[in-house]
Amino acid sequence: MTASSENCISSCTCHALPSCCASSQSSLTKLAPLEAVLFDIDGTLCDSDPLHYLAFREMLLEIGFNGGAPITEEFFIETVAGKHNDDIALALFPGDLERGLKFVNDKEAMFRRLAAEQLKPLNGLDKVRKWIENHGLKRAAVTNAPRENAELMISLLGLSDFFEAVIIGGECEHAKPHPDPYLKGLEALKASKDHTFVFEDSVSGIKAGVAAGMPVIGLTTRNPENLLMEAKPAFLIKDYDDPKLWAALEELDKAGAPSV
Repeated sequence: MTASSENCISSCTCHALPSCCASSQSSLTKLAPLEAVLFDIDGTLCDSDPLHYLAFREMLLEIGFNGGAPITEEFFIETVAGKHNDDIALALFPGDLERGLKFVNDKEAMFRRLAAEQLKPLNGLDKVRKWIENHGLKRAAVTNAPRENAELMISLLGLSDFFEAVIIGGECEHAKPHPDPYLKGLEALKASKDHTFVFEDSVSGIKAGVAAGMPVIGLTTRNPENLLMEAKPAFLIKDYDDPKLWAALEELDKAGAPSV
């Protein structure tokens, strides 16, 4: 992908599709015939980061972290978003992993309480779900979230019967940004990386999908576009209603259609 294409995708918010965006979308056509789609969960199926941020902010305030000052969203993005809990624990409590793990476990319990009341799907999720079902594609969720969180969010979103597998980073040899969780997802579905793409919203997640050899469509749910582009997604979309996504899927359909 050229630098000019990256700049266009990062900044393109229009409904018309510039030629540089269209050329990036065509990177999906090589996947035809498509076999499977892999999804991250937090920030990809739902805008859950504000709930995680609230839980971290409130609980860190209670223990006087950062001199008693609330953590910023920038700190959350750099230290927490998309990362495995073991890494978060070490970042927050260096040298005291036991305390850090207890803290993040307590924080996850608070998150689940908030999610049960406030979790909502990203715009257009039902539309892309139907597209995947209508095409008979295999699908799995691949996340660094704890299994209890992952299964709760999937249930709250009404997707328990949609996913054929739920892969947890902490249950793999290495979590994201390593490719292991996505490779395990492919293995669970018996799908080829050459006929599968990924939806992701974080730098670590995009890196994991790319390292596993698949095109990754990045969602700009919360993370800065310039940071996401550094991880080399195929292109970025705002949500599942984004015209760029549907133009790419239409091209993919055409590429996979039998010749007459």
